[in-house]
Order: sequence, then C-alpha cells, then structure tokens
Amino acid sequence: MKILITGANGLLGQKLVALLRQQSQVTVVATARGTNRLADLYPDVRFVPLDVTDAVQVRQVLVQEQPTHLIHTAAMTQVDECELNQDACWTQNVTAVEYLASTCAELDIHLIHLSTDFIFNGLVGPLTEEATPDPISHYGASKLAAERIVRATPGLRWAIARTVLVYGTVHGGGRSNIVLWVRDSLRKNQKIKVVSDQWRTPTLAEDLALGCWLLALHSAQGIYHLSGHELLTPYQMAQQVAAFFELDAALLEQVDASTFTQPAKRPPRTGFIIEKAERELGYQPRSFMEGIALLAQQSK
Repeated sequence: MKILITGANGLLGQKLVALLRQQSQVTVVATARGTNRLADLYPDVRFVPLDVTDAVQVRQVLVQEQPTHLIHTAAMTQVDECELNQDACWTQNVTAVEYLASTCAELDIHLIHLSTDFIFNGLVGPLTEEATPDPISHYGASKLAAERIVRATPGLRWAIARTVLVYGTVHGGGRSNIVLWVRDSLRKNQKIKVVSDQWRTPTLAEDLALGCWLLALHSAQGIYHLSGHELLTPYQMAQQVAAFFELDAALLEQVDASTFTQPAKRPPRTGFIIEKAERELGYQPRSFMEGIALLAQQSK
C-alpha cells in the first residue's frame, strides 16, 4: 500500500504520518502547501509540496506518486474565518476536492475524505451516518458540498470520515485546543468562561488517525462517523481537565453560547453514534480522560 496524505502539517496529518510510518506494509507520502514541519521528526518520510487548489499540481503529484490510497485532511477549518472569507473557503474546501476526486477516479486511487459534524444544524444529536445534513455556517455548507462531489464522481472508490471537535498536540506550532487552553489558563489562576449549552463527542487526533488508517486498510466505502464516545459540553470537558491536573475548577465560569459574538453560527448539539465504525472497522476510541492523559504526556 502507498498512502498519500494531504495537509500533512496539520493536526490530523501529523498524527497520520506518525502512525502510518510504523506500518510495515505502508509507504507514506506526506504532502502540504508549506515547508515540511515534520522533517526533523521523521526524516525517513517522503515529503512532496502540494497545493490542492492547483489542478495541474494535483494531477502531476498523483501521477508521479501513484498512491493506492489518498487521505485528504487539508482544509480551511476555522469556522469564523470561513464565514468572513467565503471565496477562499470554497476554493480550499470544495474546488480542491473536485480536483482530487476526479484525478483519484482517473488513476483508481481510493479517496478517504475528511468531513465534519458542522454539516448538521445541531437540533438533535448524537447522529448516525443516515442523519440529514442541514448546515448553518459557510464552513458547514462547504464541507457538505465537498461530500456531494465525492459521492457523485463517476468511477471513484471513496470513504467519507466525519468527525467532531478534534483535539491533540501539534509539532511545530499550531492552534491550541480545549485541553491545553483550560490547563494553561487554570495554572495561571485565570478565570475562563466555558460554554455549557453545546454538546459534542470530542475526538482525540490519534484516534481519528487510527480510524482513517482502518478505512484505508479495509479500502472501506461509504460514510463513517469517527469520534469519541462521550457526549459532553465544553464546560464538562473543562471540569475533567481541571480534575485531571488537580487545578481549581472554581475558576471555570459556566456560560451559554450567546455570551460570545462570533461571525459563524455553531450547531448547538451534534455528537456521533460510532457503532458502524466499531462494527465494520474495529474502531475503538479512547475516553476523554484517557485523551487528556495522553496530551499531558506529550506537552509536559
């Protein structure tokens, strides 16, 4: 197997590189738009520059590398940025998928496409793969449009991996996550406001990478929900972080989402039912507390 990863510099991309390079039957090709952030960690992994919004470059790289599988993690994922820069969002999240899907179909490459719980309106949850999408943000709309392109591309072998609130540590800088934000704020004795009227099934990045590897290993086809098990509010997550690190939970202020003014709407309640992935792939995510423990090891 030869697996090409887009967005290898991002959180999920980095975890995929770390996992797949350990599989004896896999040759890994890491790609990203910028320079290789993992060069010092994994000098053995082949890196190829790739801008997925450039159709010519997409075709050149895929013809050159001839992977059996492609895991597409590259995307514009900052929800508010997508709302404020809608054309850029569409180019990165939709147009790029058109290029990748058509080229994968032509070259018979199995495509694993990453999607999100934000394709749903958040009125009900947790959700199965059969739930009806109804996005309430431009980000959600772009990711749903990308899903539809993948499903409609003639001759394409595909799997769509939807996920929820991914957290983990990034090598070489990157966005923070709820675990490190809460830990670092409470260590400084800072009071923080945390939302208690949104529900998610938070996903450890290592677990999501494992789910994507299982999809590739099985050359699975169809839609799969990959997340954690536990339906939690951010406030409940913050309480668990405080408990794990033995920090003062009284510094956590419980607020509702209306406290914050944000350009994009968030679905109030999502979360995933992951029985299909458990049954068909053997997917087994860690608990949120186990995820906190792993992040604590990685970011001492």
